[in-house]
Amino acid sequence: MKKFLLIVNLTLLTLLASSFLPIKDVVHVKNKVFEVSYSQKLEQPLWLIYHSTNKPTTVNRGSMDFYTEKTIHTSDAADYATNLYDKGHLAPAAAFSDNMENLKQTFSYLNCALQNQYLNRGEWRILEDQVRKWDDTEPITVKIILDYSIKSVKLPTGATVPDGFHMFITWDKSKKTECYYFANEKPTTKWEQHKSSTCKH
Repeated sequence: MKKFLLIVNLTLLTLLASSFLPIKDVVHVKNKVFEVSYSQKLEQPLWLIYHSTNKPTTVNRGSMDFYTEKTIHTSDAADYATNLYDKGHLAPAAAFSDNMENLKQTFSYLNCALQNQYLNRGEWRILEDQVRKWDDTEPITVKIILDYSIKSVKLPTGATVPDGFHMFITWDKSKKTECYYFANEKPTTKWEQHKSSTCKH
């Protein structure tokens, strides 16, 4: 009986100790659609890479919505409710509408950022469309780096709002690279004016 109680106590102590272990903050995920470094503390991506190629559009997103991951602490629908932030795709759904598996993968919250609605639906979307025109001639690699600072807004629901977005666009064959920077706010200039030579990589 004493031996049994000892085992039970040791088990309880182990469980109690494990509950105080710090959760790993940054996780790295790579799938068929994107590669991402994700902060569970910020509940937002740090950076994400995807490859844009001239894929045919064969499926429609319909009423598809974002979903959380079982083993990774991400943002969720509550973070995007009653505010001016869209569920901003980083790897765009339109670039991966060649099959349902790829399209669904773009709706993971790992691929989602708190993005100003006017930016998401405006110049950012237009630049995404332009990338899909450019990939008609050669494949393109896109890397998006999200900016955070001590001034970044943390929502009451837990997620942190990025200050801005760097988009690196690299033509895979010619190796030409362009970079664009967008503050996370309503744009006042066209996407072309957001081209920068000082973006951090």
